[in-house]
Amino acid sequence: MLVAQHLSHSYTNTEGQRVLALTDVSLTLQAGTFTCLVGPSGCGKTTLLRLMAGLMNPEQGHIAFEEKPLTKPTRRISLIFQRDSLMPWRTVTQNIALPLQLARIHKAEQQVRIDHMLDITGLRGFEGAYPAELSGGMAQRVSIARGLVTQPDILLLDEPFGALDAMTREQMWQELLSIWSTSQATMLMVTHDIREAVFLADRVLVMSQRPGRLLADIAIPLSRPRRLDEHLEQLTQLEIQVRQALQP
Repeated sequence: MLVAQHLSHSYTNTEGQRVLALTDVSLTLQAGTFTCLVGPSGCGKTTLLRLMAGLMNPEQGHIAFEEKPLTKPTRRISLIFQRDSLMPWRTVTQNIALPLQLARIHKAEQQVRIDHMLDITGLRGFEGAYPAELSGGMAQRVSIARGLVTQPDILLLDEPFGALDAMTREQMWQELLSIWSTSQATMLMVTHDIREAVFLADRVLVMSQRPGRLLADIAIPLSRPRRLDEHLEQLTQLEIQVRQALQP
């Protein structure tokens, strides 16, 4: 569905120097799969997500979405950042509705889609709440709902639970898996949490220090649906495998 081939990309730092962020990165996302990307800070993970969202064009290599060049953003690919970035003056419903309003979707269709998002993200009952009235986990659910309300084929997530406490984060893992199974979107998620990666994903991609390159592509053979308390031994072994790949 989404194919990146031989991507290399650099940026200019605050001192005016060119910094190579990614080098020769190739990956393929199959439809309906859940992929996690792990690697050290500064290795180009966020740069890779921005490239695959069409927000930037790579200096070298190319990206194809359904076998056509991806050179600009499309509503069929949504990107969610670590911080919820909700508009504080808008209610939950109004925040979710924003991309539909920008796309000039008919109001009746907007309501149908918003109602569906409220149901699958567990936000029913919070329609009129403002971001300041929400917990971190609830606010991130609104961000996910807003990302999915346009019915994208691909959802890219940049450490969406990184700012949450451990208990809330584990709860959100289960919520995200439930949302993913219902939405049928293809997901690519960046995380620093190795347990998070192996619990959520069908495969884990491991990146090197900057300039980022792919070190390993590790399949996660856990059955679904998944529960943390039912897979602890397997999760531990998979975590060890990912940690070993991070230290070639």
